[in-house]
Amino acid sequence: MELHSPTSAASTSRDPFELERLAEELEARELGHFDSEQPTDLPIYTPLTHTNPFFISTTFNVEEFLLSRSHTSLPDLRAELRDYLAVLKEELVKLINDDYEAFISLSTDLRGEGVRLERLKWPLGTLRSSILESRRELQVIQEAVQTKLKKRSALRDEKTYLHLLLKISESVTRLESLLLIASPDSASSPQLQSLSLSKTLNGSGEDGLDERTRGNRAKHLVRVASEYTQLLYHVAKAQADTQSAFVDEIQWRINRVQSTLSSDLDHLFATAVLSFTDTRSSKLSEVDKTKRMTDLTECLRTYDILGLWRDAEDILKRDFVRDFVKKTIYPGALLASHAPILPRTPLPVRGLPHTPGTASLQSRMPYTPFTAFASSENPFDVALASAPLLDDTDNQLAALYNTILKFVERDLKRIMDIADKITVKAGTKAGAGALVETGMPPPMTMEATHASGEHRGFEILANVVWAEVGRAIMDELGGVVFAAGKPDDFRKNHETTEAFIRSLQHLAPSTHSVEAMVSHPIYLAFERRWQLPVYFQLRWKEIVSHVEEVLTISKVEPSGSNDTKPFVTAPSMAIWAAIMSCWSADVYIPSLSHRFWKLTLQLLSRYQTWLDGALPRLDPASSKSQILEKPSIQSGTPSSLSRASTPNPSTEAGSSETTAADDALLRQFASAITDIYVMESQIWTLWRDEISRMLPEPSSQEGNEPMAAEDALRHSVLSLTSLVPAMSVQILGILTKRACDALLPVRSIPSQFRAMSNKRMPTEPSYFVASILRPIRTFFSIGTSEGSGSALKSAFLKPYSEAIFESVVQRYISYLTNMRKTEESLRRFKKGKKTPFSLFGSSSAKEDDTHARDEERIRTQMILDVNAFGKDAESLGVDVLGNTSFQLLNEMVHASLSEEPASSTPTAQSSVS
Repeated sequence: MELHSPTSAASTSRDPFELERLAEELEARELGHFDSEQPTDLPIYTPLTHTNPFFISTTFNVEEFLLSRSHTSLPDLRAELRDYLAVLKEELVKLINDDYEAFISLSTDLRGEGVRLERLKWPLGTLRSSILESRRELQVIQEAVQTKLKKRSALRDEKTYLHLLLKISESVTRLESLLLIASPDSASSPQLQSLSLSKTLNGSGEDGLDERTRGNRAKHLVRVASEYTQLLYHVAKAQADTQSAFVDEIQWRINRVQSTLSSDLDHLFATAVLSFTDTRSSKLSEVDKTKRMTDLTECLRTYDILGLWRDAEDILKRDFVRDFVKKTIYPGALLASHAPILPRTPLPVRGLPHTPGTASLQSRMPYTPFTAFASSENPFDVALASAPLLDDTDNQLAALYNTILKFVERDLKRIMDIADKITVKAGTKAGAGALVETGMPPPMTMEATHASGEHRGFEILANVVWAEVGRAIMDELGGVVFAAGKPDDFRKNHETTEAFIRSLQHLAPSTHSVEAMVSHPIYLAFERRWQLPVYFQLRWKEIVSHVEEVLTISKVEPSGSNDTKPFVTAPSMAIWAAIMSCWSADVYIPSLSHRFWKLTLQLLSRYQTWLDGALPRLDPASSKSQILEKPSIQSGTPSSLSRASTPNPSTEAGSSETTAADDALLRQFASAITDIYVMESQIWTLWRDEISRMLPEPSSQEGNEPMAAEDALRHSVLSLTSLVPAMSVQILGILTKRACDALLPVRSIPSQFRAMSNKRMPTEPSYFVASILRPIRTFFSIGTSEGSGSALKSAFLKPYSEAIFESVVQRYISYLTNMRKTEESLRRFKKGKKTPFSLFGSSSAKEDDTHARDEERIRTQMILDVNAFGKDAESLGVDVLGNTSFQLLNEMVHASLSEEPASSTPTAQSSVS
């Protein structure tokens, strides 16, 4: 029986079969390191002790204990446990015997300790009562101190509050003194007193104020505004926690100060603006101009301190801009004559581009973004000018806009610059402000302005200039400016107005002013007044109707007119003219770029649809069997073309009707291919030069990236050029058929030479050799009059010639192979036996000399014909020496009587089949 220690029992429970040990022994045995004679370590018998892990654990697990002693039988385990129990009893008895004296003396040593503890307990009660009494006395003292501190804090707060009320009273009295308002005791009616004092202050020298008095008043109002700002701060602080009765009682005095300050400031600001914009101010000295600008600056600074930006803008709008707008913008303003602002220079005006119906490509005027007009000023002075003026030649609307621009530049630009500097310096654009609500009317508090969502600062360009000008244009001239019924006038008005807005924004003192103008409600309403979808529909109808009228032609035919250059057909020219008109200066509007781009792609798709319907029905078999790669018509180095399918052999030439039909097909296919590649070239040129610069950048919505414009255009162009391979296959089929028909006389050469009476050795090639490749020359107009494929010569001559040459060579080999078999069959028939025979070599010794000479002349004629055919192909750019089929043909015609050609006949047969 094997015995295991308790420690090994745990590992055995995890690996009861000792697989790990067996695996290690197996590995050691395979490596040759295992010693079979090494003794095996047997489990060591461990008796039960006090240190057994199962005995000292908090919870005794019977199952684990039995499993750890699994090598022991139950009777042995019982005996072992009985022995361990006897050991425990023995140790317990020994422990009691050793400590018996200590247990007995424990009760004896504690005798008399109770009385001693009672004596210690008696003084503790008295001590506890003393401590509690002291604690109560200290608590009473602490409460008295806290009460006195609270009273002192309340007195201090009341003292501070009284000081604040005194400051408010002193500030109100000081403001009344500064504004020359009588005290409440001497005023019978506060409102009437305030009005009378304000009237006396403002009207005493309304017309006779000198520059010194106005300057003193401006500085005086700045001081009053600062004092008033402090008053509002103290009032807000006094009413922060509770409503103050004192403040409520003097509120009418604060309101009186407010109204007086507001009326004085408004009157002074109006006077300062009128003097600053006076036409006679140009005659003043620089010192006087500086004083007026200083007064205006002080007024604007006072408005900014008080947060009354909208009040200042209302004064400018009501007393200054509105009168000018009424005199300038009225229903008959575009019919009135406008004096030129600057003398005209005799600069030629560029001609307008062609209309959608014209076909001229030379009159193209592309749309130029951001420069809608040629400036009427000196081009060298435009960069230094504040606002570029519009070209008002034959344009009453531009003349009206120039008048507005000059007015804004002359009278309002400096005011806008000063207001913007004050706003930036004061920090009000960042939301700064020292005033809070005090129960007064909203215009006098910055917090009320902030709560209403308005901008904290001056916005003269948006709230004064554009608010009045834009509203007047919509109300007085809206029926003329925004009328979309006349597309040409509408586009001209839109372009003129957009240029005017850009020039007006050029006068803005900062980018924030431009942003405020663009986000103004009147500007948004102004932009919505443009009926751009209606304009596009009219242009769409104008463009598409002309295109559809031309596309009624149901057949691809060359027009023969110079008006369609560089295109061949009139429909192609109509499509291109329509695409150009979409992006021309007299049609295109930037806001409709996406619509014109969509129309461009639709026109290309419509052109492809028309070609599909106008071209003859293509042969599906030939189109699917040979797909040609697209050549590059621009570079002149086309890709290699696959060989067209070889027509079936025919013993008769095509009839005149068939020839005429094939000529018509060649003419149609060539015209279509020419127009497709010209269209591709023109489209990409237009894209690079104009369209790519006009289209906005693509934006992703909801995580989906839209297709790029260039990719969409490339897809449309590829769909159009995908028609070329099938048409090329048809052209190759017709030309190959004609070339192979011209090769038919080669079969009659043996009978022709045998029937000749004058049997001399030939020195010239046969008459038909020059006509084999003549269809290619005729198609590409090489040495002949203009052919249908003359425009495709640079791109398709070499690939077409190579494909046709390959087909003709294969046909040539087929004819020679059939002639060899025919002659061999005749020879065998005559001799009644199978004798190897070679058409162009020597015969057996039994052949007569006449037949040998005939065969020699035939072979010589064949050699002359093949050499002439190769030279003719070389003149068309064919690599004759690198053509394996032609090498096979050359070997066949040079073979002697006693040998076969180097290449086997079945190769030629298979290539033909």
